[in-house]
Amino acid sequence: MKKLENSLFAFGEQVEGYPVRVVNERMVRAAAGLLFFPAVVSFMHSFLLGNFQYTRLFIIVFLVDMTLRMLNPRWAPSMIAGGWIVRHQAPEWVGAPQKRFAWGLGLLLGLAMLYLMVFNRYMGPLNMLICGSCLLLMFFETAFGICLGCKLYNLFHKEQAQLCPGGVCELPAQKKGWGLPLPQAAVLLAFAAVLVAAKGWVDRTGPLQGFDDMATLEEMGLKPTPGVSAEADAERCQVPAFAKAIGHEAQWKLHNGCS
Repeated sequence: MKKLENSLFAFGEQVEGYPVRVVNERMVRAAAGLLFFPAVVSFMHSFLLGNFQYTRLFIIVFLVDMTLRMLNPRWAPSMIAGGWIVRHQAPEWVGAPQKRFAWGLGLLLGLAMLYLMVFNRYMGPLNMLICGSCLLLMFFETAFGICLGCKLYNLFHKEQAQLCPGGVCELPAQKKGWGLPLPQAAVLLAFAAVLVAAKGWVDRTGPLQGFDDMATLEEMGLKPTPGVSAEADAERCQVPAFAKAIGHEAQWKLHNGCS
């Protein structure tokens, strides 16, 4: 199979033997991973430290990338980088129409964040909901190859999606059961029990002292100057407005080592 001649702004590739325009699923998953990592870093930086500057920057980067994707995925920076990373892997061609619909949803979420956070500097529960939705969409795409936005495509289009990742559109629907053998289900349940037991043990042993312990600081030759440390800690431990707005004041103090 070979690619046919594609115009500059044609969405997706026209590949011989496929009824609709397609995109390379391997490239799409790589691009989703490249966006997911900085998205998580900026989100956690905002959530734990109350500094939203990285998140505001990521929103702008995300919107530029998504806008270029909507014109033609070939020119989106994340797709270019992702395509280079998987350049030695055989392409897995999937339908472009449903991908464009899913990316359009991502673009709308990004525009909402641009209005709320970048321009109006709004921080609150609505931001958390939109950010969480974006992270969920990107995580499912890069980790499992599941395009949640694509699943909504059939609800709004008479012509059903074709060439879905993993051939899921062409596979017959499973009639019954969860598709998980009993022994494997038992392993998952046992693992969950171990996780619960491990968390209980970690909680009972108490938190690590870390580098805030005075003896440790003195041993390292980092004994704080009297009075300065207390003032710095008092300023550092001022709970930001966003944490108060979402009811996470105590959790913010815990994560930042404030009493």
